[in-house]
Amino acid sequence: MHDTGRPPRDAVTGSWPVSFTETDTIVAAATPPGRGGIGVVRVSGPAVPRIGAALLGRLPDPRHAAFERFVDDAGDPIDAGIAIYYAEPASFTGEDVLELQGHGGPAIMDMLVRRIVELGARLARPGEFTERAFLNNKIDLAQAEAVADLIDAGSAQAARAAMRSLQGEFSSEVHALVELLAGLRVHVEAAIDFPDEDVEILSSPEVTSRMTEIGERFARIRKAAGQGRLLRDGLNVVLAGRPNAGKSSLLNGMAGYDAAIVTPVPGTTRDVLRERIHVDGLPVHIIDTAGLRETEDLVEGEGVRRARGEIERAGLVLYVIDASEPPSREVLARDLADLPAGVPVLQVWNKSDLVTGTGPQGDGPRPEEGPGPAWLLVSALTGAGLDELRERIKAQAGYEAAEAGTWSARARHLDALERATQRVERARTQLGQLNAYELVAEDLRQAQQALGEITGEVTSDELLGRIFASFCIGK
Repeated sequence: MHDTGRPPRDAVTGSWPVSFTETDTIVAAATPPGRGGIGVVRVSGPAVPRIGAALLGRLPDPRHAAFERFVDDAGDPIDAGIAIYYAEPASFTGEDVLELQGHGGPAIMDMLVRRIVELGARLARPGEFTERAFLNNKIDLAQAEAVADLIDAGSAQAARAAMRSLQGEFSSEVHALVELLAGLRVHVEAAIDFPDEDVEILSSPEVTSRMTEIGERFARIRKAAGQGRLLRDGLNVVLAGRPNAGKSSLLNGMAGYDAAIVTPVPGTTRDVLRERIHVDGLPVHIIDTAGLRETEDLVEGEGVRRARGEIERAGLVLYVIDASEPPSREVLARDLADLPAGVPVLQVWNKSDLVTGTGPQGDGPRPEEGPGPAWLLVSALTGAGLDELRERIKAQAGYEAAEAGTWSARARHLDALERATQRVERARTQLGQLNAYELVAEDLRQAQQALGEITGEVTSDELLGRIFASFCIGK
């Protein structure tokens, strides 16, 4: 388990105390390493008043920006800038916090952090400021994760979705659903306590109405969370096919610049090349791979092996075919059958600009005559068909343009929602069965517990360790 130094959780509820304060004080630079016009150092914990007085000569009034000198142990200035003191609990972490805004030189930042450590603070772990905000009930776990998602957002849509989660919109929907489940549990428990009236209690309009509303809310939340996860994680799209089919040219066409080397020589791409683009806000991780063929070249062979590994993990495979010189129907069918089962595949017939007359050159099939129904004719050189290809990628991901109700979400949120939905569906089935009310009550309790994992009301130290370890130091 991840040791955070917190007191043990309640033995009955499994939750942490309502308020929690570490006994030590932490410090970290909150701005990235390197040179900058401004550098920010953040300090949090019970020793902040003493450290602030020693470093500044006095502790500024709470929530007032003051221009101060930051001095060393001899009283000589390390830097000069803005100091802001936040008295607990009115701070981000819920503890006493001191924020120092000085010049962003690496040497100055290092000297300032070392001086604060000399005064009794320790270096913060990654995400520890946000972790303390969570433990002190300033934010819940979904909001804490939204902090990292906002920092990592790669598009305006992803940033807006993360901001909505940070403001508590996702958590509010989860809490409303929990309240509905709790209300339904009251009726089920009443049926257990008063078995002579169980049919009347559980067939009441209120129970029916609650069950309907719960189902509708689950559907709405899962859809919004699914879109939020797409905004955060995106879709892995692998370009595969025989050598010289135009995979690298297609990558360049979709990226809008020359990301990959393109030559007429088959086997030019020998390693995996990754590029990230955005399609209406959807992050798409395009992975260009070596051409699939038998080869005795050790380097190219390793590239083919890596290509097959990427294909197996793909969210979508774009199997690129040279439309001007397509393989025979039998060869194409064999190549497509050789792809992993269960991985979505779209045939992309490239080089349409070289196709003459009514169909491709040579004796190969036209796209519509080839095996498999999913195909698209494009030209990486002219851009023809690329807009339609982007639409196909969005459709495969199930992505819709981000709306006001979309929040940032993660795989663990969707997993918790899926488990809660299954519990509720099982409870719905058992509700009409006599003598199954204890099972219904247990399913509803398990559903509530799964939802509690989203906001952190029910979670483990190990999970917290994984979440906050992925944060920036100083956040």
